[in-house]
Amino acid sequence: MAEPKVPAGGPRVYLSGLLPDEIQEAVSFPQRFRAVQVYDWIVRGAGEFAAMANLPAAERERLAALFGRLRSSSVSSELADEDGSLKLQIRLRDGAAVECVLLEDIEGRKTACLSSQVGCPMGCAFCRTGQLGFLRNLGPDEILEQYYFLKERRGFISNVVFMGMGEPMLNLQAVRKSIALLSDPAGIGMSLRKITISTSGIVPGILDLAEHGPRIRLAVSLTTAEEGMRTELMPVNKTWGLDALKAALVEYQEKTGERVTLEAVLTGNRNAGLDSARALVKWVRPLKAQVNLIPWNAVPGLPFETPTPAQVRAFTEVLEKAGLTAVQRMHRGRGVMGACGQLGDTLRAAAPENPED
Repeated sequence: MAEPKVPAGGPRVYLSGLLPDEIQEAVSFPQRFRAVQVYDWIVRGAGEFAAMANLPAAERERLAALFGRLRSSSVSSELADEDGSLKLQIRLRDGAAVECVLLEDIEGRKTACLSSQVGCPMGCAFCRTGQLGFLRNLGPDEILEQYYFLKERRGFISNVVFMGMGEPMLNLQAVRKSIALLSDPAGIGMSLRKITISTSGIVPGILDLAEHGPRIRLAVSLTTAEEGMRTELMPVNKTWGLDALKAALVEYQEKTGERVTLEAVLTGNRNAGLDSARALVKWVRPLKAQVNLIPWNAVPGLPFETPTPAQVRAFTEVLEKAGLTAVQRMHRGRGVMGACGQLGDTLRAAAPENPED
């Protein structure tokens, strides 16, 4: 029997982030169908090798000896809200931590908000995660395990958004692999139409996605179409300004034919006024887009105000009168500090205890 391809000193590849052929390559089973069995157990939510009842005991023992554990991460804390939201703090293999959230709408649909990085390098002024700094990218196993932990606690999940901690476009290889695992017909089988990547406006990532896929839904955190204000609120605008971002989105739509979602975090004391609404209307044309309006979710210590309902209504009316589709996002997850911009209140992007990467 060929020796499994596991690096000396312990595994850096975890089976929860692999497809069947990759499991076979990593483990070198004498029969390939064993790799399929392992994959099936992972998809069904097995958390340890001992649970894989249709594998011979000797194989289960061999896997445990080789890899130590099936999953690379564990749940270190969880908070549940009355609105059905659930936030988990996930302790990673090197001692660092991230948060993920499950949001449930009024019709019972469940969406998993997954993190792609430990911390975030983007530094958006209104976002708690942006104040943490950046530690490292997550691997596909660490991303998928967030999904599995949420599913264990709340059952079937209909949608996934890469809208947790971090900028997905700066970890696109791992995010793509995660999407391949989520959408694999022989595995989880989630439709690509149910998966969204949200970006702060990383132009090369948008163009890469347009050229190479996958054809998921794309959301862009625009926040404001006023150049100076966007640079102040979202430092990414210094590298890729509004003109560059719009050109990338036009090219994305030309190549994919897909509508994009533009997200605008409204702060009552900065960008919720009518002038900001008019600037947004002017910028959006000729894009085919839906605009999601997100009243700022309060983060202690940040100098912003949540807009009043009257401000949001007036902003919405300007967009709708111009023929744009505007949707106000519901305040799900606030009770556990799990709403947009609030992730990271229970952790800091500190140096890992036992770095592996």
